[in-house]
Amino acid sequence: MTAANPLFDYLLRLGDDSLVLGQRLGEWCGHAPALEVDLSLANLGLDLIGQATLFLELAGQIEGAGRDGDRLAFHRDALQFRNCLMVEQPNGDFAQTIARQFLFSTWQHLMFEALTQSSEPRIAEIAAKAVREVTYHADLAGEWVVRLGDGTEESRQRMLDGLDWHWRFVGELFAMDAVDEAMVAAGIGVDKAQLRAAFDARIAAVLQEATLPLPAYPRPALGGRSGHHSEHLGHLLAVMQHIPRTYPDARW
Repeated sequence: MTAANPLFDYLLRLGDDSLVLGQRLGEWCGHAPALEVDLSLANLGLDLIGQATLFLELAGQIEGAGRDGDRLAFHRDALQFRNCLMVEQPNGDFAQTIARQFLFSTWQHLMFEALTQSSEPRIAEIAAKAVREVTYHADLAGEWVVRLGDGTEESRQRMLDGLDWHWRFVGELFAMDAVDEAMVAAGIGVDKAQLRAAFDARIAAVLQEATLPLPAYPRPALGGRSGHHSEHLGHLLAVMQHIPRTYPDARW
């Protein structure tokens, strides 16, 4: 993939990942298995929305076309979103949501740690704040993987099923294209392939504690970074964007 403005596209990827997953977690409000969990997932979602706001506001400034973070969030169609496929997947049951959070937050933590060294000071600043939040996200999800995996027969099977749903999306997290390479060459972005060993080690350590098997990773599902999404994103955006698109000139 090529982009006329690779920095703009790179910021969209970072912002869209957090925005879409934040929206997904918001769907749990009032539906989680316990009040404490309901509040935990809501807080994770709010952290992610905060990250998305910062990245998308910066993207709008870089684009220079008069679009702010709200305009980028609520007035783009699915083909214009650059999030990875994993974050748009349906919540499923609680175990499937935890599996997604475990895998994505483990990767995002490594990504933000590396981005704190970005030569673009505004990205480094956002990453430095976000990495503290994502540390908690990854720890919370990992604890639940252990509790469910090493729990009852049913909780173990649900955790296995949840992980099985998401393994195919892991490869896309580390895939590099022309946008990534341009950002690495500029000292702004991260060579994601170099994060894979640390990711695999963290995943293996938690799965071992949870008495769950290591996966045989399937062929990766790709396309989110270039705007080729599953049907799930369209349904999510229809809900998320409904009010701003219905009342485009409203001031809140």
